[in-house]
Amino acid sequence: MHSLRLIFLVFSVSYATVALSTDGVQNMALILTSPDFVHLGEIPKKFTCDGDDSSPALSWSGVPQHTKSLLLIVDDPDAPDPAKPKMTWVHWLLYNIPAIVTELPHAVSALPAGTQQGKNDWKRTGYGGPCPPIGQHRYFHKLYALDIELPDLHSPNKTTLEAAMAGHIIGQAELIGTYQRKK
Repeated sequence: MHSLRLIFLVFSVSYATVALSTDGVQNMALILTSPDFVHLGEIPKKFTCDGDDSSPALSWSGVPQHTKSLLLIVDDPDAPDPAKPKMTWVHWLLYNIPAIVTELPHAVSALPAGTQQGKNDWKRTGYGGPCPPIGQHRYFHKLYALDIELPDLHSPNKTTLEAAMAGHIIGQAELIGTYQRKK
C-alpha cells in the first residue's frame, strides 16, 4: 500500500508530455512543479486575493534540447462559475523566458533577463492570483518550450501569444492547482 501511495504521489506531482524534436528524436519529458502546491492540490491562500496575492514558486526540468525560449500561461477555465463556465480567465502571461532558466521564485519581482510579460484579464501585466467569485476553480499553469524567441509583442493578450507560438511548440507541461474562497 505504501508503494502504491508513493507511485500516485510521484505521478500527481506534475503532468508532463514528451516532445519530439524537429529531427524526430525523443526529448526528456518537460516537467513543471511547485514546492507550494501539488498537481490537483489546493493553492495556499497566500497566493490568492485572500492572501498577499504573490506568485507561487515554479520550477521545471526536461527542457527539450532545441528550446530557444519558454512561455508560461496561467489561466482559469472555470470562470465565473465552475457549474456554468463562460470564459477562461487569464492570470499571468510570461514569454521569452530564457531556455537556461529552470525556476521562478515565490513572489517573483525581478523576472529573468529577456523575459517579457503579457496582459492578464485584469488588463495589467504581472501575476494576479486566484479570486473565484463562486465555487472551486482550477488554475492551469502551462509551460511551453518554443523553438524560437518571440519578437516584442508589446504586452500581448493570451490570444496574441497563442497565435505567435503556433507551430513552434516543441514541449509542454502542465500543473493544475485549485482554490475555493472560504465563507
